[in-house]
Amino acid sequence: MLQVRTGPDQLWDIDYRSGGPITVNGQAFEWDLAVLGNGHYHILHNGKSYTAELVSVDYAAKTFVLNLNGQRLELQAKDRFDLLLDKLGMSNAATNKVNELKAPMPGLIVDIRVEPGQVVQKGDPLLVLEAMKMENILKAPGEGTVAAIKVALRDNVTKGQVLVLFS
Repeated sequence: MLQVRTGPDQLWDIDYRSGGPITVNGQAFEWDLAVLGNGHYHILHNGKSYTAELVSVDYAAKTFVLNLNGQRLELQAKDRFDLLLDKLGMSNAATNKVNELKAPMPGLIVDIRVEPGQVVQKGDPLLVLEAMKMENILKAPGEGTVAAIKVALRDNVTKGQVLVLFS
């Protein structure tokens, strides 16, 4: 089960199981999805056609930016573990201090949005990593001060490579 938020008052409970039906807020959700490649999709739902483009993904923060028929949508997903931490009042337990940011996948650094000495909060954009022709905004996993940036613009990085150090 996922809980997906697209705005302050738009929240959906999505239940899915491998090979099973998808439900949204308890209602069956029927759709046809065609992968066009390079982060582009075609969707049919309730007799309507939609074009979707995956603009950016932050897997650590579970945030996604989509263009759906030209309209920008920012999605924040919470899985059952995130919801349990929220319920227990522990959702901010891992956001205190961080020591480093590592590359979640191999790619090319196309933008650096911070500099050493800069104080950042959880969710602040740090770098943009291009992977598989998609731009992924890498955000601060917690609060801290940027101690060093270990990559330069246009550097190719490997998965797990340290990109930013925090003090």
